[in-house]
Amino acid sequence: QVQLVESGGGLVQAGDSLRLSCAASGRTFSNSHMGWFRQAPGKERELIAAISWVISNIYYSDSVKGRFTISRDNAKNTLYLQIHSLKPEDTAVYYCAASKVIYIPTCDPRLVAYEYWGQGTQVTVAS
Repeated sequence: QVQLVESGGGLVQAGDSLRLSCAASGRTFSNSHMGWFRQAPGKERELIAAISWVISNIYYSDSVKGRFTISRDNAKNTLYLQIHSLKPEDTAVYYCAASKVIYIPTCDPRLVAYEYWGQGTQVTVAS
């Protein structure tokens, strides 16, 4: 059974840093595109960062570019999201996701169908 389990969320102060982790099991994701989404209260889920299985192919949304860093450790089957300079507007549930299909490594991560999802981890940023 494929599972993605996020961890690392919590209540933090504005300006703090966090590292979210997503541990995958049930199959290897070394050839999968993987991404981080977030959903703030009353808003739609949005893709904020994604990475191909070729680590040079990375996408960041404008809202997080320069503050968030996505990375992966294929040996550990784990995806990470390093977050710096947190803002109250970063408050959301953060989800990791992975593609089921193996795309060519240069495929734009925004165009990938993410079919495996974690349960989410809450990040709350106090001002």
